[in-house]
Amino acid sequence: MTSQEIFEQVKKKKSFLCVGLDSDVNKIPHFLYDTSDPVFAFNKEIIDATHDLAVAYKPNLAFYESMGVSGWNTLEKTVNYIRYNYPDIFIIADAKRGDIGNTSNLYARAFFDAMDFDAVTVAPYMGEDSVKPFLTYVGKYVILLALTSNKGASDFQYMAEDGERLFEKVIKNSQEWGDSENMMYVVGATKAEMLKDIRKIAPKHFLLVPGVGAQGGSLAEVARNGLNSKCGLLVNSSRGIIFAGNGEDFAAKAREAAQEVQSEMAGLLSEANLL
Repeated sequence: MTSQEIFEQVKKKKSFLCVGLDSDVNKIPHFLYDTSDPVFAFNKEIIDATHDLAVAYKPNLAFYESMGVSGWNTLEKTVNYIRYNYPDIFIIADAKRGDIGNTSNLYARAFFDAMDFDAVTVAPYMGEDSVKPFLTYVGKYVILLALTSNKGASDFQYMAEDGERLFEKVIKNSQEWGDSENMMYVVGATKAEMLKDIRKIAPKHFLLVPGVGAQGGSLAEVARNGLNSKCGLLVNSSRGIIFAGNGEDFAAKAREAAQEVQSEMAGLLSEANLL
């Protein structure tokens, strides 16, 4: 998928929403436990209820890996369901991988060949050779962790040398490995004030922005600081949407929550003359 194709979906849906499928088996409605695959049944309902409002879905792999083999089967079924029923939607493996070249090559094969994700989140700490294997797949994206929204982000990411902070160095140096057609960056919504600085370094790249909703990030601040000429943002909301309700109407409640976010996004896109 190209960045232009993502932008076309943004314009069509008037949305840059990414729904995070952080589908905790302990939090899904209990009546789903009677189904053969409760988490897949949950995901399917969430996807069907929000697919016209979201341009991307992002399963967080920890919630699937923690269930062992059955979790991997659920993940594969979820990806296949999106791919077959809603083929224009961008699918992100929130895996945060990153290892020596040969191992990264196998990770890339797992996510891009075996499971047909469009993108995978990758930690840049081990450098270029740990990222390059993911960049060899045409039409696929690496989403590098750059400036995260967790409290511990300040432990390393703001360290400065010669006036340049570590997260800025990551973004600047990594652009020599790929371009805006195979690389994106994770920038937390709680760091919205930093987006202007990041846009100076990476004006064309899409940014995956978690932290809106349950984590308290401001969507308006993210948009006003981070939008570019092709939108350039995928703003993720997980718990605030998928766990908006926990009864038999959970999917309808998820849709209501997604519509609220999408409606605000439509206004921000219009304000930026992107529709």
